[in-house]
Amino acid sequence: MGERTAQGRRIAIVTGSALGLGYELARQLIERGWFVTGIDFNAERQAELARRFPAEAYRGFVGDVSDEAFVKRSVAEIAAIGHIDLLINNAGQPSFKTPTGYEAADVDKCLKGLKGMILWSVETLKADGERDLKIANVMSTAATRGNANESVYCATKWGEKGYTQSLKAAYKGSSVKVVGVYPGGIDTDFYRESHDYVSLDKQHSFMSPDELAGVILFNLLSEANLTVSDILIERNYR
Repeated sequence: MGERTAQGRRIAIVTGSALGLGYELARQLIERGWFVTGIDFNAERQAELARRFPAEAYRGFVGDVSDEAFVKRSVAEIAAIGHIDLLINNAGQPSFKTPTGYEAADVDKCLKGLKGMILWSVETLKADGERDLKIANVMSTAATRGNANESVYCATKWGEKGYTQSLKAAYKGSSVKVVGVYPGGIDTDFYRESHDYVSLDKQHSFMSPDELAGVILFNLLSEANLTVSDILIERNYR
């Protein structure tokens, strides 16, 4: 995507930045003066975002968030720009099926988010010398309960919650802050392969991604001498 420079801006990594909540998080960070490095497998959309955002504000990386070689290479390039201040692990894919409907491919699909969360966290922590970093792991309310037709999806989200809680324990009292983010349903293309389970009408009753991103960033970027360690955001039911 070409050479870009942060020019003294704070640096954030947002995985799954091409669409939906990830895009809104990236866009609103840029509006707040951050340099955003967006990670996504959607090359066409990344090229579009590179044209839309100023060169000094956004750089896109195209690849699979669960590909270790891609993660290592990308974090090294980002760390060469400057200290990474914020990592938002947002990427993930759903699979909503009855308990007997799941196959191995569905399990692998859901596990990409967990694997990516771990790989990006590990490499960013190492690149930053395990200091002065905030990690926000965006999961789902599916990490807080079991849902009948989301057994594998819930299992991976519970795994992400376990990883998040373990990071918090490991870095307690340090300058590394870890935040768990648990949003309910969001009106995005996330459900494009699951409209037999989440109809378009139901999807459109979910939370707006731009409003949700604003609430998340309000808590993540607070200048107060405190850390919001968990952000649970439920939609208003109609």
